[in-house]
Amino acid sequence: MPDNLVEFIKERKRKLNAIIMAHFYQRPEIQDLADFVGDSLQLARESAKTDAEVIVFCGVSFMAESAKIMNPDKLVVSPEPAAGCPMADMITASQLREWKSSRSEAKVVCYVNSSAEVKAESDICCTSSNAVAVVNSIPAEYPILFVPDQNLGSFVASKTGRNIENWPGFCPTHHHVKLEEILEMKSRYPQARVIVHPECRPEVIAAADEALSTGGMLKYVAQSPAREFIIGTEMGLLHQLKKRFPDKVFHIAREEFLCPNMKLTTLEKVAYVMDTLEPAVEVPEDIRVRAYRALERMLEIT
Repeated sequence: MPDNLVEFIKERKRKLNAIIMAHFYQRPEIQDLADFVGDSLQLARESAKTDAEVIVFCGVSFMAESAKIMNPDKLVVSPEPAAGCPMADMITASQLREWKSSRSEAKVVCYVNSSAEVKAESDICCTSSNAVAVVNSIPAEYPILFVPDQNLGSFVASKTGRNIENWPGFCPTHHHVKLEEILEMKSRYPQARVIVHPECRPEVIAAADEALSTGGMLKYVAQSPAREFIIGTEMGLLHQLKKRFPDKVFHIAREEFLCPNMKLTTLEKVAYVMDTLEPAVEVPEDIRVRAYRALERMLEIT
């Protein structure tokens, strides 16, 4: 590998007609290098419309899979294929088939934090930023099975009043935030607005001023007259918040608010995958087609 990794990556990107996409939870140097940084919905939209021939996806495995689902004719590569998602691993396609088999009248809403196989067994996907709109798009007579995040499902139920049965999955990074931690931060910074991710527990959400996706948090801060904020999501978002709003003050809601999988991608790994174009992300066509329908239905709504 060359000494100047950033220049090498930029040159390879030009030669390959490639786009580098990164989630807000990636390392700061990866975010700064990316052509597009966003939350799950923003990344899904961008991957669906890109005219790049190669997509270098800096995130976790289900995100790179979704990019391939939307772009079967493009080369999608992941700098760190071992970067999985514990929440996505909490449900399998066979478990979902068994769960919905006795609930034939229900519609399955699948959080994008899931495998391609689980998406293929679902009626429609959602992200944390559009889950309420997705559920509201389903006729009221249908009960809803929500997978895999019980906390997001409970949040959506509270916002829509719908009959939602939740799979008992969760994000370890957000689920382990305690109410006591939020209350302690509020007492320490009483002027600060508290914004948390809807993957947090219900009692944590209840103690916050708002529960928003990462993209929603950025919009909220942009529009808020407040100067100080307590941020209840993975610490990678602080990089974007501080870059975009240097005149405002941000406090992370807890120490070590970290997704270890999101931090596995490094500049060295991005340079390597752009040099070798391996490993490529692949999704079996029969699964891809069915998963695409669930993602496409989501994108048609928002």
